[in-house]
Amino acid sequence: MMMVSIYHCSMAWTGLLQCLGYLWRGSTTLSCLEFFSSPLTGAASDCLGRRPIMLLTVVGLIASYALWAISRSFGIFLLSRVLGGISKGNVSLSTAIIADLHSPKARSKGMAMIGVAFSLGFTVGPMIGAYLAMETGKGEVFYLQSALLALMFAVADFIFIFFLLPETLPKEKRVSSMKCGFQAGSDLLSPLALFQFSAVTRGKDSPSRENLQNLKVLGLVYFLYLFLFSGLEYTLSFLTHQRFQFSSMQQGKMFFFIGMTMAVIQGGYTRRIRPGCEIKAVKRAIMLLIPAFLLIGWAGNVTVLSAGLLLYSFAAAIVVPCLSTVVSGYGSASQKGTVMGILRSLGALARALGPILSAAVYWLAGAEVCFTVCAVLFLLPLVLLGYIKQQTKEE
Repeated sequence: MMMVSIYHCSMAWTGLLQCLGYLWRGSTTLSCLEFFSSPLTGAASDCLGRRPIMLLTVVGLIASYALWAISRSFGIFLLSRVLGGISKGNVSLSTAIIADLHSPKARSKGMAMIGVAFSLGFTVGPMIGAYLAMETGKGEVFYLQSALLALMFAVADFIFIFFLLPETLPKEKRVSSMKCGFQAGSDLLSPLALFQFSAVTRGKDSPSRENLQNLKVLGLVYFLYLFLFSGLEYTLSFLTHQRFQFSSMQQGKMFFFIGMTMAVIQGGYTRRIRPGCEIKAVKRAIMLLIPAFLLIGWAGNVTVLSAGLLLYSFAAAIVVPCLSTVVSGYGSASQKGTVMGILRSLGALARALGPILSAAVYWLAGAEVCFTVCAVLFLLPLVLLGYIKQQTKEE
């Protein structure tokens, strides 16, 4: 009996260490780099404009994919990931461009459509990559075609932005100098300062005390949500493989189902949520996530798992677009890039830390404990949302 216990303990630690190794080499590294780059990119765009900084980040992505295509060693591949992570500030810039829109309804639709783009990208992208890897010719590295396709899309993106994307932040609404945009580097790089939104408290456009408090609460809710969500997303593959013996193809179909459900909900429902109703929608979505996590974690058959995944997909399609829409309403025109960059940075920090903790709980305590704890912890952002006060009109 003791030998069996030692064996299971050894397997748990082996699985945990492998997971942490994969995280460090992959998503965690990318998220950490995005954590540093997003607020700096946003602050730079508040001074120089959205369009030139967006073009600069896309150039970074083009260089990243080009390095990936020619890489024949892990060192060059890692360098391409680092460059790509630094250039990930283009995502926060996209939300800042949407935040520049004057109409709350247009901002709500824009944030929802960004969500649709992400859902479709994360659904279709891996399928295309897997297909291209299987079609690899003899003597050809398996990732070359995927890297070249990504490079082609990045170049097309650059051309599209260069010729068709207008500048959404007029010169008269920008901060006066680059020094103003980076008044305190610690405000944009310190996690504590980011949670406090310290960078937007400087200057004459500083938000009111009530609005700043709302921003702090919204930032914490955003972090907690993505911290728990990314943990489930990472451990879901382990659960389905261990409990239901899902093959790689079956797991691909599962994530395709999740992605398509999210895209449909975001395109059909989320973008139609009336301005001012976003917080209520987020509360309802988080309440759905609690039974979703419990159903997934305790599922004894595929039917129960599917029901949990359906609730999970529906709720996940609402939370981030709605929170982004609400946050985009805060700050002056010259602060939108900084505000959205900070929000994106907090999300990157959550995606870096969430999988590490969830993997540890999963392998050391089991799937049921992991998913139950996460379900209960969703009560925290739900309670915090109750502290959001009516936004004042001064901004």
